[in-house]
Amino acid sequence: MQHILDELERKRAQARLGGGQKRIDAQHAKGKLTARERIEVLLDEGSFEEYDMFVEHRETNFGMADQRFSGDSVVTGWGTVNGRKVFVFSQDFTVFGGSLSEVHAQKICKIMDMAVKVGAPVIGLNDSGGARIQEGVMSLAGYADVFLRNVLASGVIPQISVIMGPCAGGAVYSPAMTDFIFMVKDSSYMFVTGPDVVKTVTNEVVTAEELGGASTHTAKSSVADGAYENDVEALIQTRRMIDLLPLSNREKPPVRPTDDPADRVEMSLDTLIPDNPNKPYDMKELILKVVDEYDFFEVQEAFARNIITGFGRIEGATVGFVANQPMVLAGCLDIDSSRKAARFVRFCDAFNIPVVTFVDVPGFLPGTTQEYGGIIKHGAKLLFAYAEATVPKVTVITRKAYGGAYDVMSSKHLRGDVNYAWPTAQIAVMGAKGAVEILYRSDLGDAEKIAEKTKEYEDRFANPFVAAARGFVDEVIMPHSTRRRLARALAMLRTKELTNPPKKHDNIPL
Repeated sequence: MQHILDELERKRAQARLGGGQKRIDAQHAKGKLTARERIEVLLDEGSFEEYDMFVEHRETNFGMADQRFSGDSVVTGWGTVNGRKVFVFSQDFTVFGGSLSEVHAQKICKIMDMAVKVGAPVIGLNDSGGARIQEGVMSLAGYADVFLRNVLASGVIPQISVIMGPCAGGAVYSPAMTDFIFMVKDSSYMFVTGPDVVKTVTNEVVTAEELGGASTHTAKSSVADGAYENDVEALIQTRRMIDLLPLSNREKPPVRPTDDPADRVEMSLDTLIPDNPNKPYDMKELILKVVDEYDFFEVQEAFARNIITGFGRIEGATVGFVANQPMVLAGCLDIDSSRKAARFVRFCDAFNIPVVTFVDVPGFLPGTTQEYGGIIKHGAKLLFAYAEATVPKVTVITRKAYGGAYDVMSSKHLRGDVNYAWPTAQIAVMGAKGAVEILYRSDLGDAEKIAEKTKEYEDRFANPFVAAARGFVDEVIMPHSTRRRLARALAMLRTKELTNPPKKHDNIPL
């Protein structure tokens, strides 16, 4: 019996070596962890249960019969993150460059199917040279099998992709369909076609980093949601993200104990808004001062910085935050910010996470670039996302809420549950100057009269009380009491029930 047990341990040790010590050393020389080391950092110590450790590829062509490695080129299984169940696959670059084979795909599909059955997130650690050329169409079929599961799992369980090396060609589409993508600076990249193909087809000369590196996808393309300095930081931040999310759409957001009192008063918020309505202020300061323990996990921080999206906690429970940022483009909504916020709101709605919206928006960004780029349809995405969301929605208008942008930002008219305004709120069709120039066009030469009419318009509309008189704002609140008001509103809404009309699915303006 003992020799059988010894043989099992020998086979396990061999499987854990992946492509061998030489290739492991090469991985370390690039500043990268191995597939198994990444799992050890990501999961709680000793919690990983591996599946299919002894699976081998079945290809015999091109000399592949003589090159077999236990587990092939991916490590799969499940474990826990702070005691909560997650499934994980980690591509092993030391085996055939992490390329996807038929059995590689089958291993991933197995854990994805299990994750949907039991209701737990899937985390993919991507480090792959792409499809295994030796297997031809079987490799392509494997990708499609994974893609299908990404689609069917969408909105059912959270899916997170961490790009920790190359991810090119068909390999990029699985991460693209997951909920969040994190990248590692200087060692990961994503693109459909590489620099050599780009040069051949378009004559453009570009490096892999410029074409599909972390800075490109976090700041320009919006493909990725965050970029981190190294493997360890990326994995630690992934743990932090998992802590904030429900395990599936069957659960409420997680709640963790906090010593931060729900009725904490922040007197500094009473002076956050400048006296000059055209002067910016940092909306992140407001978010940090209302969340538990001043802890906020921002998503897509480097992209469309005129709007802020991310997760925090109030009374220990996860809340999604969307906020206009007056520091960038005066907080205007544009194509990029509309898409960014719409996707975030839809994620929150899919996973029962309440949405808090802070509004300071002078309108949609004007210009031919925006109109030709389809701001009408892209802006409608955000409107659509807020309108269809059935989770608790609490809105606070801090300053400007002008025109259609007022409607779009989780207004009462889009089924906002609790809508507050600060005394500094200005809710109107447009700013006073623009309105007066339209209303009194014939008097534009009379500076004194225009100034008088501007003051009159400001007195009439540069406040929250007209909207409050109509019931479009539930209460005008003191800024320093914002955290307490949010906490009470969210507590009241915990038992909210709302369903949309029966349908196969909606047709959001993509």
